[in-house]
Amino acid sequence: MVVLSVAAAFLACAVGARKVQAQEDRPPSARTQKSSRVRESPPKTAEEPQQDRNRIRVDVNLVSVLVSVLDEHNRPAPDLPVEAFQIFDEDNPQTITVFEKETEQPLDLLLMVDASLSAQLGMPAQREAASRFIQLVLRKGDRLAVYAFDEDVTQLAAFSDNVTRLEEAVRRIPLGAGTSIYDAVYLGSQVLARQGSDRRRVIVLVTDGGETTSRADFDSARREAVRSGTLLYTVVVRAVKSEGGRNTAGEHALETITDTTGGAVFYPDGAAELEAIFERINRELRTQYRLGYYPKPRGPADTYRRIEVTVTAPRQAAASASGASAPSGPVYSVRHRKSYYTGQP
Repeated sequence: MVVLSVAAAFLACAVGARKVQAQEDRPPSARTQKSSRVRESPPKTAEEPQQDRNRIRVDVNLVSVLVSVLDEHNRPAPDLPVEAFQIFDEDNPQTITVFEKETEQPLDLLLMVDASLSAQLGMPAQREAASRFIQLVLRKGDRLAVYAFDEDVTQLAAFSDNVTRLEEAVRRIPLGAGTSIYDAVYLGSQVLARQGSDRRRVIVLVTDGGETTSRADFDSARREAVRSGTLLYTVVVRAVKSEGGRNTAGEHALETITDTTGGAVFYPDGAAELEAIFERINRELRTQYRLGYYPKPRGPADTYRRIEVTVTAPRQAAASASGASAPSGPVYSVRHRKSYYTGQP
C-alpha cells in the first residue's frame, strides 16, 4: 500500500500556490512546482537506460484530441467520416492529419474511490459495480490501478491487467475520515503523466462530492489534469438528494474540472444505477474518435491553448461546403478536452 501526500509540497511552495490562484492562465513553469511523487517510482539515474535511448519519441508538435460524439439519445455516434469534424486551435481552423473512428490506443486507467465516512453508506454497492467495471473495461494492452482517497490518497493496486488482483484491491478499500478530491485528481494526473505518452490517460472518480481535506486547490487540480492530458469521468454518489444537505459547491467544481478534460459527470439516483453508469463509461471509451493535428500557427512554448471541436452530419457538412441549404439531420453533442499544454521550450 502506497500513500501519496501533497502536504510537504504545499508547505514548500505556498507563495507559488497563491500565484496560481490569482493568475488563471499562468503556465506551470511560471510558478513554484509541487514536489509530490509516488514513492514507489524510483528516481531516474543520470544516464538513460539503453532501451529508453532507443525508444521512438512521440512527436510533441502533434496535438491529439479524444472526442466523444453522442446522438440526441445520449448514445455513441459511430462511423462518422473525417469530413464531419472541424477542429479549431485558438479559433484558427486546423487540418486534421490523424483520424481514428475507434481509437486503438490502449488505456492507462485509474479507478479512484472515495473512502471517507460520508461515502461509506453505499460502499458495498460501489465495490460490486467497480468490480464489474474492471471486468468490462480491460482489454489486451490496457492497464488499471486502484486508489482510495480520504484525507490521504492511497494506492491499493499498481497498474495491472490482472482482474482478480484488482478486484481484491477494490474489496480492501479502507474506512477513512476526510475527502481529498482535489488531491486525488492532482496526484492521479501526475501518476498518469509518468506513463507512456502513446496511451490514453483516464481517471474514473467515485465520490460523494464533499471536498473537505485536500491540500491541492481547484486550480492546481484542473491544471494538472490538463497538463497531463487526463480524461476524467466522475460518478457522484449522493447519500442526500436535497441540495440543503449536500456540498453543491464541491459538485460544481467537479463538473468544471471534468468538462475541461472532455469527460462526463454522472449522478446515479441509487446504487442500482452504478453498474449501468460504469457500462456507459466503458462503451464511450470504446467508441471515441481520435483526432490529431499540427497547430498552425503554433503557440509559444509553456502556454495553454484552447481547443474547440464541432461535428456536423455528413450531408449537412457537404451542403454547407457547396453553399446549398443544409438539410435537417441529427444533432450531436460533442465532448473533448478544452485545452492543451504546449510543453517546455
